[in-house]
Amino acid sequence: MEDNVFEQMAKRYDTEDRIELAKVIVNEVRPELRNSKSKSLIDYGSGTGLISLELSDLVDSVLLVDSSKQMLDVAEAKISHKGITNSKVLYSDFTQETPELNADIVLLSLVLLHIPDTKKILQELFNILNDGGKIIIVDFDKNDKVNHPKVHNGFSHEELKKRLSEVGFKSIEIKTFYHGNRIFMNQDASMFISTSIK
Repeated sequence: MEDNVFEQMAKRYDTEDRIELAKVIVNEVRPELRNSKSKSLIDYGSGTGLISLELSDLVDSVLLVDSSKQMLDVAEAKISHKGITNSKVLYSDFTQETPELNADIVLLSLVLLHIPDTKKILQELFNILNDGGKIIIVDFDKNDKVNHPKVHNGFSHEELKKRLSEVGFKSIEIKTFYHGNRIFMNQDASMFISTSIK
């Protein structure tokens, strides 16, 4: 894999700001996981597990998938330190190759904006979801102040709905739930949560 900027950031990734933002996201995602005690969750682009390790009590199992080995090392240390027994990590990049996996729930939190071909990754994730499974996406609303060659400047709800339905998702819901200062490339921005069913 090419030089992964996240490898260099891993050790100091969990800044106070990131931890605060993660709490906001966790609080928004938790209600989506009601009645999921028997379900498996894949956190795609999990990073250090800031989100999914805080949700591990709501599901049967969590698989943290990331293309940064060092991020996952940090996540593994947290798993053992906190004594979490139902969570594992997998070093993988589904944009290159998707392993034989399946899950009831897939979570992408602030990940889609880093993936150039959003339709392809949504297709891969659709394929690993069990029938009736759910994809939960948290990301930034489209933001014209952000301009970066490697990052989408957020997503319009219409655009994302269209992509999700083209891939085959149904019951697509999207709502903006948070506005924060300087949370997206140092710009004030808002975040949405989207849920869809396979």
